[in-house]
Amino acid sequence: MSQAHPLQAPATQAPFPRLLGDIGGTHARFAWMDRPGAPLSHVQTYRCAEHPTLGDAIRHYLHDQAPSRPAACALGIANPVTGDEVRMTNHHWAFSIQALRQQLALQRLEVINDFTALALSLPSLEGAALQDLGGVRPSAECLAQPRAPLALLGAGTGLGVSGLLPSAQGPVPLAGEGGHATLSAMDDEESAVLALLRASFGHVSAERALSGPGLLNLYRASAQLLDLAADPQLQPEQVLPRARAGDPVCQRAVDLFCRFLGSTAGNLALTLGATGGVYIGGGIAPRMLPELRASRFRERFEGKGRLQPLLTPIPCFVIDSPTSPALLGAARALDRVH
Repeated sequence: MSQAHPLQAPATQAPFPRLLGDIGGTHARFAWMDRPGAPLSHVQTYRCAEHPTLGDAIRHYLHDQAPSRPAACALGIANPVTGDEVRMTNHHWAFSIQALRQQLALQRLEVINDFTALALSLPSLEGAALQDLGGVRPSAECLAQPRAPLALLGAGTGLGVSGLLPSAQGPVPLAGEGGHATLSAMDDEESAVLALLRASFGHVSAERALSGPGLLNLYRASAQLLDLAADPQLQPEQVLPRARAGDPVCQRAVDLFCRFLGSTAGNLALTLGATGGVYIGGGIAPRMLPELRASRFRERFEGKGRLQPLLTPIPCFVIDSPTSPALLGAARALDRVH
């Protein structure tokens, strides 16, 4: 049974026990917290495609894993949450928050963006879960109690973007859709790639390159630019292994991914003034650590002209944890005062 590190619970809390969820476009991860300060337990992952609705996935988890009925639930979901009706961008699930709360007989249900949940978890992450990508690593105390803004982005089924801002009342997470901001190019090759993507999609968001489907987009564009045949059956998870095996088109796609990720992370650091650090979540970056460290990621991150001296010391970390930290962030969302 997987467990994660405990959170220190503040005085004002939602009731216990709690069901916690991290809902992406491909996987739904759930965990249980039975009392204040307890570690996460009964951590389980389901494929979204195997359940017709989110409610079905939750009921599956409650039947198979939960020791009792939950009193409260918090879900981080890969989607904007702007009202009662939620319709996922990268999956077909759609639901009413109020109706789901009633169906599950919950006293309280919190539904927030998945990267908002991940942002809330950042001060709880220990050093072993943070893999360096350059910059000046802060002390453990600074990591646990950030006094400067933190930036967060991460590629998986889509591209999530958030941040954590310090305040007198405690860290404030950002809820946004920065993954759909326009992707920019730093050289002629990248401009040529964007031109090909523009021909396919019109607007080229960062997510069109920095995601699982984005890796395939970069692969197909690279094949066209190299005048080589693309494998029409290639899946996103195959790009990195083939690159490591010497496939030149996959190697070019991975190189472009690292460069675009560095540029996008640097843009976000400047936008938020994230001198406290930039954190990279999602499922792709942890698998790509050797390539990221050997790539032009850091060059692109710092390469902002006159502002390079500001960016050079900012640390970048890849979040590499066996248990989804967004589950901890979901728990923290239930501790916020309403």
